[in-house]
Amino acid sequence: MAPAPAGAEPRSPALLPRLLLPLLPLLLPGRAAGLEVQRKFLSPTPTNNFALDGPGSRVYLAAVNRLFQLSGGELALEAEAAVGPVLDSPLCHAPQLPQASCEHPKVLTNNYNKILQPDPEQGVLVVCGSIYQGLCQLRSMANISAVAVRFPPGGSDPVTVFPSMLNVAANHPNASTVGLVLRRGGGGGARLLVAATYTGFGSPFFPRNRSLEDHRFENTPEIAIRALNARGDLAKLFTFDINPSDDNIFKIKQGAKARHKLSFVRAFLQRGAAPPARRPYAYLALNSEANAGDKESPSHSLLARICLGEAAEATLNGSGETKKLTESYIQLGLRCGGAADAFTRLVSVFPARAAWRSPAAPAPSALCVFRFAEIEETIRAARNSCFVSPSAGMVTVLDSVVQGTGPACEKRNIQLQPEQLDCGAAHLQHPLAIVNPVTATPVFTYSGLTAVAVASVNNYTVVFLGTASGGLLKINLDSTMKVISRRSISVAYGEPVHPIMQFDPSDSTYLYLMTSYQMTRVKVAACNQYLTCTECLAAADAYCGWCTMETRCSLQHECTNFTGANFWASASEGVQQCPSMTILEPEINIDKENPALIIQINGTIPNLNGTNISCDYGNNIHTVARVAGDYVNQFIYCSLLPRETYPAFPDDQDHVVVETALRVNSKNIIRANFTIYDCKRTGNIYPKRACTSCLSTRWKCHWCPSTYTCVSNHSQCDDALQMKVRPIRLCCSGRPSYVNCTKQLLQPFCPCLPSQETALECHFGTDRTFEARWVNSSAVECVHVLLHTSEKSHLFPVNLQLKDRPDRFIDSPEMMTVEVYNCATGSADCSQCLGREDLGHRCVWSESSSSCRLHSEPSQVSDICPAPEIKKIEPLRGPLEGGTLLTIRGRNLGRRFSDVLGAVRIGSVQCAPLPDRYVVSEAIVCQTGEAQEAFSDVVAVNVSREGKSRERYSYVVSSCLPDVSLPSHPQLAGGTRVTIRGSRLDVGSELRVLVNTSKQCTDLSRNDSTITCTMPSAELTTAVRVCVQFENKSCASYNITFKYEKNPIISDINPKKSQISGGRIITLEGRGFELVQNVSMVVRGIGREQTSCKVHTDTVITCPSPAASNITAGSKPAPVDFYLNGRLYADDRPALDEEMYPEEALHISKFSLEYYADPQFFTAKKEKWIKHHPGEPLTLVIHKEPDSLGLESNEYQVKIGLISCEIQIVSDKVIHCSVNESLSTSERQLPVTIQVGKFNYTIAMLHLGGGETAIIVSIVICSILLVLSVVALFVFCTKSRRAERYWQKTLLQMEEMESQIREEIRKGFAELQTDMTDLTKELNRSQGIPFLEYKHFVTRTFFPKCSSLYEECYILPSQQLSSQVGSQVQETHPLLVGEWKIPENCRPNMEEGISLFSTLLNNKHFLIVFVHALEQQKDFAVRDRCNLASLLTIALHGKLEYYTSIMKDLLVDLIDASASKNPKLMLRRTESVVEKMLTNWMSICMYSYLRETVGEPFFLLICAIKQQINKGSIDAITGKARYTLNEEWLLRENIEAKPRNLNVSFQGCGMDSLSVRAMDTDTLSQVKEKILEAFCKNVPYSQWPRVEDVDLEWFATSTDSYILRDLDDTSVVEDGRKKLNTLAHYKIPEGASLAMSLSDKKDTTLKRSTLNMCFILDQVLPTDESVEHKKSHRQSHRKKVLPEIYLTRLLSTKGTLQKFLDDLFKAILSIRDDKPPVAVKYFFDFLEEQAEKRGITDPDTMHIWKTNSLPLRFWVNILKNPQFVFDIDKTDHIDACLSVIAQAFIDACSLSDLQLGKDSPTNKLLYAKEIPEYRKIVQRYYKQIHDMPPLSEQEMNAHLAEESRKYRNEFNTNVAMAEIYKYAKRYRSQIVAALDANPTTKRTQLQHKFEQVIALMEDNIYECCSEA
Repeated sequence: MAPAPAGAEPRSPALLPRLLLPLLPLLLPGRAAGLEVQRKFLSPTPTNNFALDGPGSRVYLAAVNRLFQLSGGELALEAEAAVGPVLDSPLCHAPQLPQASCEHPKVLTNNYNKILQPDPEQGVLVVCGSIYQGLCQLRSMANISAVAVRFPPGGSDPVTVFPSMLNVAANHPNASTVGLVLRRGGGGGARLLVAATYTGFGSPFFPRNRSLEDHRFENTPEIAIRALNARGDLAKLFTFDINPSDDNIFKIKQGAKARHKLSFVRAFLQRGAAPPARRPYAYLALNSEANAGDKESPSHSLLARICLGEAAEATLNGSGETKKLTESYIQLGLRCGGAADAFTRLVSVFPARAAWRSPAAPAPSALCVFRFAEIEETIRAARNSCFVSPSAGMVTVLDSVVQGTGPACEKRNIQLQPEQLDCGAAHLQHPLAIVNPVTATPVFTYSGLTAVAVASVNNYTVVFLGTASGGLLKINLDSTMKVISRRSISVAYGEPVHPIMQFDPSDSTYLYLMTSYQMTRVKVAACNQYLTCTECLAAADAYCGWCTMETRCSLQHECTNFTGANFWASASEGVQQCPSMTILEPEINIDKENPALIIQINGTIPNLNGTNISCDYGNNIHTVARVAGDYVNQFIYCSLLPRETYPAFPDDQDHVVVETALRVNSKNIIRANFTIYDCKRTGNIYPKRACTSCLSTRWKCHWCPSTYTCVSNHSQCDDALQMKVRPIRLCCSGRPSYVNCTKQLLQPFCPCLPSQETALECHFGTDRTFEARWVNSSAVECVHVLLHTSEKSHLFPVNLQLKDRPDRFIDSPEMMTVEVYNCATGSADCSQCLGREDLGHRCVWSESSSSCRLHSEPSQVSDICPAPEIKKIEPLRGPLEGGTLLTIRGRNLGRRFSDVLGAVRIGSVQCAPLPDRYVVSEAIVCQTGEAQEAFSDVVAVNVSREGKSRERYSYVVSSCLPDVSLPSHPQLAGGTRVTIRGSRLDVGSELRVLVNTSKQCTDLSRNDSTITCTMPSAELTTAVRVCVQFENKSCASYNITFKYEKNPIISDINPKKSQISGGRIITLEGRGFELVQNVSMVVRGIGREQTSCKVHTDTVITCPSPAASNITAGSKPAPVDFYLNGRLYADDRPALDEEMYPEEALHISKFSLEYYADPQFFTAKKEKWIKHHPGEPLTLVIHKEPDSLGLESNEYQVKIGLISCEIQIVSDKVIHCSVNESLSTSERQLPVTIQVGKFNYTIAMLHLGGGETAIIVSIVICSILLVLSVVALFVFCTKSRRAERYWQKTLLQMEEMESQIREEIRKGFAELQTDMTDLTKELNRSQGIPFLEYKHFVTRTFFPKCSSLYEECYILPSQQLSSQVGSQVQETHPLLVGEWKIPENCRPNMEEGISLFSTLLNNKHFLIVFVHALEQQKDFAVRDRCNLASLLTIALHGKLEYYTSIMKDLLVDLIDASASKNPKLMLRRTESVVEKMLTNWMSICMYSYLRETVGEPFFLLICAIKQQINKGSIDAITGKARYTLNEEWLLRENIEAKPRNLNVSFQGCGMDSLSVRAMDTDTLSQVKEKILEAFCKNVPYSQWPRVEDVDLEWFATSTDSYILRDLDDTSVVEDGRKKLNTLAHYKIPEGASLAMSLSDKKDTTLKRSTLNMCFILDQVLPTDESVEHKKSHRQSHRKKVLPEIYLTRLLSTKGTLQKFLDDLFKAILSIRDDKPPVAVKYFFDFLEEQAEKRGITDPDTMHIWKTNSLPLRFWVNILKNPQFVFDIDKTDHIDACLSVIAQAFIDACSLSDLQLGKDSPTNKLLYAKEIPEYRKIVQRYYKQIHDMPPLSEQEMNAHLAEESRKYRNEFNTNVAMAEIYKYAKRYRSQIVAALDANPTTKRTQLQHKFEQVIALMEDNIYECCSEA
């Protein structure tokens, strides 16, 4: 719908009061694209919605799962937010509803935006999606990544939330929702009008799971007005029960929902059209799927209206209430088109400056116009008919609405007020529906319209229409709604334009529109494409006009002074208003003195008085001009350019055209031409007719005979003449055999003829002059003329000239010519010779000499020619009916056509010659007549004499065609060659094969038995009749039919890469290839040739790739075209509008081929010569450079000479091939060539030896003394060859070993990847990754080990394992929130003392002195320092900003101390309080990043390590395994283990039975562990039962079962020791059934959950003492030598786990969303600032500081201790593997070079290859953080405050204070002394306050502890 904005100045009266409505819909073809795409923004996911802020400075774009904030105009990304996918179910309440639970499974669900409405007054953007039952968010308009108002709020002051407040939008991607922000008067706040399609039970959107649970019906009405006061009471946000008296919902009854399936299209505001009310209304455009016979809604397209309260009205009634929704609700149908051809479904609506959605299918659609005044009048009449004067069938009450009044209309004795007529009332029936729709005639129809936007511009209505194919149409309508012009542009080919289109509020000449994947800003007119005013105004583009003073086509506001009169001409004024000028005297004589130009101004030009004007003649020549006349008729007087500056005359012209322009204010605005002529040049240019040219020219010229010149003035000549005509005759005499003088020429001559006494000459061209003799006064004869020609004839021009003045000619206005002919040329026979008589040639044929010559003696010449000679006739057969075109070729076939007319016959049958195809003497084409019976005879031609053909022409019976055709199934695209078989098919001259008697079969060839032709294309896959038409007779079908089949479909091509040389086999996959007879392949743009393909099967075609040219390797893929049966293959896509898509409509290829450089090969040592001895086997090792082609082994072909080398091994870098046959040949050298496709490359020459024997014999004969030397040499050579062969075999074995290792890694990785994929799916379906809560993460990180100092005070009781497996076991800690357990009699003093001590610790000066004082004590160990730092962190956790400032001050002191010594050692260890504080600070700040980003890849790596270890044998005693990363844990035996899949049942962990994979070498405890891991993998480890607490039972048969244990009576005894039982021991088969159950032990406890918590703790260092006891039992294994094969297992394990390790390092060392963790950026900037202050510029120092503060201090600790983060079991073996990974991470962060050798430990060697790449990642990570914009203190403090708030009340700070106090008491005197020594603390008397704390605590603490 397209009304004008309220209050707009009416420029198009016929449009503004109307409503434009496109419904489901051709036009004049567009001439040019009058639109221009200015900016685009591409979305990674499908777009849903967009909105503009008020001034248009920002564009908000909503896509699936993403929100984007773009800058207005440039569409640059300013902010974005991810809003999906989430775990959700349409059967579950939103998780924001705390009281609701859901048992239905949730799946990862995409979030489709439903509402995107800005509210500038509140600065919020309402964003509603399809997830969580249609939940809405209020985001900040300034930054959409931030939520402006969190709802539900949560936190400390939660509000009660109901489902109706959360279920706002439709919860299905395909269900419609529209929204509108309403402003209320009187300060009532904003409201949100929402209309949503019902998606609950009974609707097609409801899940089909037989569930009756529906959260939508009661909570989501179809239409509702909801509260939107973001600054008010959040308990009422999004509620529709705003006031008790308000009626703000419109809900259809449950039973009627099936009849009223509403689909909403748009909601918009509009003021009433009728004054004086101008009441505001909200309109809803929708479609109803109700049955046509339903009484309430017979129309499918509806427009509903709701009244809104005026601001004044809200103030007067005091309450600020708006109209009740259902009271004012009324709907009416809209019909576009007549009853028979109506468009029945609403697609898009344009209200003022908005548009809505439409289907993307290219269905017929139309544009309709509705008047608002008509709609409002219809509504008033309807209400009047319902209550005042009822008329049957006009209006009805909607009884399907819950809030409706129910009864039908009834007459009342009341007079309705205007307001009641418009908006109804409470006492009147409501809501209402008007039965008869409002009807309009389509203004414009088109296929596939999807969007509309309308503007009124310069007396035109401009409509912009989006299309389903990604185009934008612009149509201009005049005041009668008639289309006057149309333009189009392709915005995004193939992407439908979304129904939303809006004009830029800041510049209405730009239009925002959205397609499936992009946001586009389009300029509504591309006026600059029109270069002239005529082009500009003739285009009839409402936006474009001619800017006169700037001489360009522009938009109106782009023209300077466009508001002034006649500065800008619009298209509506017509082309006649284009500015122009007329020169009143445009022809100027060159001899004229002081000429001037008088210029008349025409068209749209402003008043030029007072402007600086001149005339511009080009070449920087200007003359002064002045204005005369009035404004209506302006004249310009301008001096002509100086004579010396006249332009040069062209050589062949007597005039020159000069362009002049009127220059106004240094700008040429209009132009015109005038002419300068010169009469003297007129006579000189045409010397052979100078007099005639002078007197007939259009200039004012005169001929002067006395001077033989052309003059411009009478005064220049006394005897000036004018034109007269006098005839004169010209004859020629000479040799008559050459000159044709049979006619006299009478020509008009100029009156300046000389007398007969004047001597003349005849001039025949350049150098041919002959004497002219006067015959009489009017005749001249040219005598002694001699002209020659070797051609058949030649025309010579003739002129008369004065003999004494050769330069003066007698004028001849018409050219006189003489024809000279040669009889001997062009006359091959008698007929041709005598036939020239018709041309006037007097030629005669000489029979004796067989030649043609001049006819000199007529009496001696015979004009009878020999008989015709017929050489060939074709065709030789024709039908009895005749009509065959018979061609006769030969000699003497007549002189002219009249000779052969009626002279041709076949026997007695005449053959009628065709005049247009007759060639004199050579060829006759005649049409045969009808014969009565079949016969055969010669063809006779009788031309004075008769000639007959040697061949006979036969009349035969019509051809016979049986019903035979091959193939019988052509493709729709055509091109199939078909063959029709029969007999006598070569009869006649013409034959056509017609398909359905209309289309012709082309490329036809035939013989006696077959006709072959190419079938045309067809539209449908139907059977067609084929007929054969002989000559022009009727078409005979002979029952021949062909069945067209669907075109073959090419679905994919592989490979998609080729070498530049081409020839690579490309495989086409698809279907329907049995229809294909020939295929060719072309690479568009770069392919050198078209290659022929081969059809193999119905689904496979292979094509060699063409060679490429003019490209560089690696350039973008080139489009590939395939021609099937000669027809270009194209997808079955809808036809394109070629005007809108001129390029795309040609052809868009679906496939592409990427070209790369040819592969490079070389020998192992890159030598060019290879020596080989004949008779020995030959193995070649060919190396290749890495490439991107991905070649397979069968694509290589290696040849030695002409012998193929059999390829055995192909890898990425090496090719092995061998030759088994003998290479004996006469040639000594053979090329070694390798071929890939058409690429053929000789890599080396093979040199064949073999002269050793002859040399040995000659040496023996020459000297016996050399025998020994020869023998020794022979032995040496033999051994060398053997060594070379052995080396080649060894190399081959190494390659095979490498392939085996690679295959083992690949298989292991594939298995592990499958297992990890299953694990990831399980994590998604279950509780997810078992993260520890924040408080447990803190306690485990801060206090990793306990000392025994406080063990007796804080021992946690062990918790009993409940009977149900998986019961939650809570880990507690004294520092966690709980009651501070102290005796009551001690509590007052201790609480007061702790409070005072807390105040002191919050004093910065006291705390710094306190820490320094303790650190100066020698007995204050490192363990004490770390413990104090952790306690301080707990105590100050609620004030992290303060804690950070203390840490920074202490760090400054530490940096000062380190800078004076060796700054690179700073932060290397944890030896001070501040270093441990930094560790804790990093842990707090990095927890969120650790959990959100690093947690998942870290957990998957641990799971992968565990899975890989379990895939092989594991020693149950030592823990060593076949697969590991740590050499010390590698099993040195090759134990063959076979997998066993066991079916295990276990009532626990949420599952009953599973298939568990174990190894037959596993002990029973190991089997139990794997079973527990399989069943409890989704349960935290702390809730698992222990292995010793479960029993495993094997059911061998249905009656026998056995309890399986590690040791029992069946255990095998060797050397006096029992061996542990394994699955192999018990001979448990594959698929055995086992049952596991909890042991029946009453006192079973979870010992692992018993936690002894202490406070004075050790620091975690890289060389921690905690691992010493682990190493002790491993020392005995170090002396064993590790065989080489076992190291490959380390490599295999490493290769298998590599992807998971890379993912982890990438997560740690990458920046998410272009923002690092805040703490990292802040602290790194702090370090750089401190280094700069101290003049430290060494980059290595900064790198070391950053590494020591983050990777080594935090990440290494986490990598080695995953139990700090997850609730898992970290075994010693996993710990050893993680140590190797941690060492690799440490090496990656180090700057020192790794000096590795054969004695280096394997944990450093294992990842030595990857360390350089990891180092680059670390350095890039540091650089990215450095390049980020710095953080302000305010931003960091806000972040720290948020962290404190998030985890407040998690820790018991009193316990932490009490523990810190114990240190204060121990070093009381030292602390007091330090406080006295510090001036600041002494001035503030902090030492006395500290003494007060001691006094309060001293008297009670020991007593309290003893009582505790």
